[in-house]
Amino acid sequence: MKLEIQTQALEQVRADALLVLVAEGNVLGALAGLNRLTGGSLAAALEYSGFAGRRDKTLSVYPSGKIGAPRVIVVGMGNPDSGPFSAEHNRLHAIRRAAAAGVREAQAQKVKHVGVLVPWGDPQIWKDARGAALQAVAEGAVLGAYRYTTYKSAETPGIEAVDVIIDRGARKSRDAAAAIERGRVVAEATCLTRDLVNGPPNEVNPVTLADLCRKMAKSHGLKFTVWGPEELEKQRMGAILGVGRGSRVPTQVIILEHRPARAAKTFAFCGKGVTFDSGGLSLKPADSMETMKGDMSGAAAVVGALQTAAALKVPHRVLGVIGAVENMTGGAALKPGEVLRARNGKTIEVRNTDAEGRLLLADILSWAAEQNPDMIIDLATLTGAARIAMGSHTAAVMGNDDAWIGAVIRAGAAAGERIWQLPLWEEFLDAMKGEITDLKNTGGRNGGAQKAAAFLGEFVGGRPWVHLDIAPVAYIEQSEGLAPHLPRGATGFGVRTLVNLLTE
Repeated sequence: MKLEIQTQALEQVRADALLVLVAEGNVLGALAGLNRLTGGSLAAALEYSGFAGRRDKTLSVYPSGKIGAPRVIVVGMGNPDSGPFSAEHNRLHAIRRAAAAGVREAQAQKVKHVGVLVPWGDPQIWKDARGAALQAVAEGAVLGAYRYTTYKSAETPGIEAVDVIIDRGARKSRDAAAAIERGRVVAEATCLTRDLVNGPPNEVNPVTLADLCRKMAKSHGLKFTVWGPEELEKQRMGAILGVGRGSRVPTQVIILEHRPARAAKTFAFCGKGVTFDSGGLSLKPADSMETMKGDMSGAAAVVGALQTAAALKVPHRVLGVIGAVENMTGGAALKPGEVLRARNGKTIEVRNTDAEGRLLLADILSWAAEQNPDMIIDLATLTGAARIAMGSHTAAVMGNDDAWIGAVIRAGAAAGERIWQLPLWEEFLDAMKGEITDLKNTGGRNGGAQKAAAFLGEFVGGRPWVHLDIAPVAYIEQSEGLAPHLPRGATGFGVRTLVNLLTE
């Protein structure tokens, strides 16, 4: 999708539809200039419909007058100052969400070319941070237009071009163009992440994921390394090898590296990449397996973040470490009661083969810690317990460094991604200590998300570490309460949070 800034007068706009974002309670004020050009027909339509600018609501109007676009789609933002974040971040998320709602509505109307009017004269919306606001518009436009159509035999083409129209009171500047470009890059990486997770498990498996990462690394100037089973034996990664034994597809550990000449810090992003999770011999119920292609969401987010780090030339060294594996049944499959030895030497008794994500993360976290990063963050669809605790709108965060946890929460807020901290008391680790081994991979249902995190903390070598359990938010099965920037299926959660962490 082509995304550009335009500064022409509204009379000269040439687009199939003009989107206008308005705050609740200030609809006519925000549209005063546009209404004059339509000879008052826009205000009449708004008054007749009772449109009040409530969040996600749209109204399509075909006004007469002097504007170049044949239709206007007015998009409600609700109260842009209300929400779960700071005032600034709430406002930016309202912009992002409204842009997505407008683009989605335009796409439903089979519109090809959209103009998005940025009404700088409305102080209720555009108070500060114009660059951040423009980025939010671009992100919303790309995210709202997303559809996964790879396997559709006949599908109507989507929107081809979006022009972000800055009114005549503002100048077209390099900063504005850079903000739009950053929004496009970050949102397209999020869409790549969505595509990976939405891909069927017969097409996206550990080997094909490694091949895709190889191609992406080559095109973006990233260093690429992949270890198959033989190398993983040499690397002493017994835990991840145990998880993958039941599959005919060989386990892979994929390492992507962005390394600028003078790196300020080193970040290690570790992703759980279970491309399909049957539960192993501790078999999942059939209906719980339907969406288990989504158990690689953490790995996919790491891929998207590394692509963006390279595209934006972030000033830090960034390591993306992905444990890619299928958790399957079979004669060679991991059995409950087996003992595995992780890379750092700790022994683990396997009590449940469906608690496999923490096993593969144990090995890749250990390796990442040995690279002396300034901080480690892992992303994983790790526990159903996190989903029960958080619902479907918030990721759980835990770790060993409150300053970095706070930084991740703030980065998520800037991205419009909700993250909430859970406690990580020492009693949670006590529950994960083994009777015949150093650790066991389950410790009971109560506090399951925290117990899993406590287990992971034993493999970070004392480095600053943050764990994001994205099981609640990585994959949306129901449409109830679905925000316009989030599709059904994979959401791409985490990419924009990681990028904000690198660039704040």
